[in-house]
Amino acid sequence: MLQVSYIRDNREQVLKRLAVKNFKQPELVDEVIGLDEKRRQTQNQLDTVSSQANAAAKQIGELMRNGKKDEAEAIKANTGKWKEEIKQLGEQLAVFETELQDKLVLLPNLPHSSVPKGLTPEENEVVLENGQKPQLPVNALPHWELAAKYNLIDFELGVKITGAGFPVYKNKGAKLQRALINFFIDEAEKAGYSEVSVPLMVNAASGFGTGQLPDKEGQMYFVNEDELYLIPTAEVPITNLYRDVILKGDELPVKNCGHTPCFRREAGSYGAHVRGLNRLHQFDKVEIVQIVHPDNSYDVLEGMSAHVQGLLQKLGLPYRVLRLCGGDMGFASALTYDMETWSAAQQRWLEVSSVSNFETFQSNRLKLRFRNAEGKTQLAHTLNGSALALPRIVATLLENNQTDKGIKVPEVLVPYTKFEWID
Repeated sequence: MLQVSYIRDNREQVLKRLAVKNFKQPELVDEVIGLDEKRRQTQNQLDTVSSQANAAAKQIGELMRNGKKDEAEAIKANTGKWKEEIKQLGEQLAVFETELQDKLVLLPNLPHSSVPKGLTPEENEVVLENGQKPQLPVNALPHWELAAKYNLIDFELGVKITGAGFPVYKNKGAKLQRALINFFIDEAEKAGYSEVSVPLMVNAASGFGTGQLPDKEGQMYFVNEDELYLIPTAEVPITNLYRDVILKGDELPVKNCGHTPCFRREAGSYGAHVRGLNRLHQFDKVEIVQIVHPDNSYDVLEGMSAHVQGLLQKLGLPYRVLRLCGGDMGFASALTYDMETWSAAQQRWLEVSSVSNFETFQSNRLKLRFRNAEGKTQLAHTLNGSALALPRIVATLLENNQTDKGIKVPEVLVPYTKFEWID
């Protein structure tokens, strides 16, 4: 959530940056400023009347102690008027604060100055490309056919049990999943992240804190009776560990990682691009989260990007890094890098990770602060990244490493899988 003081003091800059994100309701900026002015005026009036009432109460007490009852009673005659005025101003203030909050939560985070303009994924900026695209034989198979051939994943059985987008992993397919999770967690711990195991359902306050609510409410699975949401990513519970927390300055940076299943309704997703593992309703992912000093957050973002790239390099996957344009960015992000691997059988790039800096957008919602060098509380910056999401990693590993002998397992995974080939 944007800070009202920043919006008020930087109106033109806010409008300019929101335009980069292709925000369709710029009028909300002036509505926020107007409501904030009403709120501040009402607060000032309330403070003035409260001060008068408090001063009168002291004066009445002093007069009574000095035996000046008539003078005290004369002043006391006004206390009813002050109480009524305080009540009315308090009710009016509550209305303005609610209206202001309702408008504020509709404003997305402001994009960083380096974010390119654009409306579609095709306008994202390619930052770098790494690795050679493998040349497969003409009879190469896409991953869904490889999964059936080697009895790794049963998509139809998942449909029977639950529905489309809920695959069943079997035999070496299940072992490959577990191997990747353990590899990603081990690599994160080597990079200084502490592993946490978190709930798979969160309350509305947690969804609001990281920006999923109210923006992505329709994309999350909701448990009506208990008013809980299945998590779309481990980012939500991990970051919310620090909701309403004031950290000491020397506790920064906070670095956590965790593996969870992720649940996404993906409403409206259809077509050839969602086949197989390309787009699922349930999938596994290892997430890395950092809470850092604002002065360091963009250096940290580059470091997190490098960590994810290192995983892809160790797996031997060709990849590219994109800086997302304004129109393709998430609601809460100030700057996002997407990592995509090359699917040799499908001849297309598949997104496998997003690494984002949210600056103070999440921490303002979370009331996540730290004490700076002067001992004053200050909003921290939050960042997270997929390190990594499994489905498309599995898809590209299967496709890119297929041979006449079988599918070669990347060397770094062999200690985890206990096998070198899928055959």
